[in-house]
Amino acid sequence: MTTHSIPLAGVIGHPIAHSRSPKLHGHWLKSYALDGHYVPMDVAPADLETVLRTLPKAGFVGANVTVPHKEAALRLADQVSDRASVIGAANTLMFHEDGSILADNTDGYGFMANLRDGAPDWNPQDGPAVVFGAGGAARAVLQALAQAGVPEILLTNRTRARADHLKEEFGQRITVIDWVQAGNVIEQAELVVNTTSLGMQGQPELRVPLDGLQPGAVVTDLVYAPLQTQLLKQAEEAGCTTVDGLGMLLHQAVPGFECWFGVRPEVDAETRAAALA
Repeated sequence: MTTHSIPLAGVIGHPIAHSRSPKLHGHWLKSYALDGHYVPMDVAPADLETVLRTLPKAGFVGANVTVPHKEAALRLADQVSDRASVIGAANTLMFHEDGSILADNTDGYGFMANLRDGAPDWNPQDGPAVVFGAGGAARAVLQALAQAGVPEILLTNRTRARADHLKEEFGQRITVIDWVQAGNVIEQAELVVNTTSLGMQGQPELRVPLDGLQPGAVVTDLVYAPLQTQLLKQAEEAGCTTVDGLGMLLHQAVPGFECWFGVRPEVDAETRAAALA
């Protein structure tokens, strides 16, 4: 009889059936011939704390958390990484042997890794970035862009008050633009980022005038269903470099997988195919 412990991890959300994370982590576990399992867990908000305190006792070494649990997971954690604290949400949890929880946020890392993969010639210091949206994903993107040295971030959101709140948190590098004026500042942008759900399957389109897009600008959309959104199609037609949102999902998963299963996985064509299967 063996006493070898097989590490367990998973993703917690509500709902969770749509998540591609189990396919992604399952592909890596198989590719690297590792013992371990990664499972989806549909957990209602009222049950989150009970579940998080129970998982370490059941052999779990960590978990991803997604909508609607990212902010609550941060509050419940015993330790919080600097970047999770700045972003104000957690997407990756590590469980220690004593049951304590470390909360991290790898969304900004995933965003930047995807951007550098898809647009290797982009230089953060070349000029302004325009960011659509002021939700949790936007917080991770703003933190990553500021850290990378982007000189000015033009932030626009359908509800201006949320964008104003982010400016208060992230500082003078951010300029808030009214949503109705968003199309007028695109021509200044070296980088355009959509962090909203607009353009996703089942959601309205991102209805911002895009005729100001400049050839050579980089345009990326965090939406990955569909893989090529209307924003990316129009940007491609305008001569821009486009970066789809799937890579962010793949790259943000790398640090957690390495911590839980002991191998740092590569994001390659096979990884993309596995996540899309």
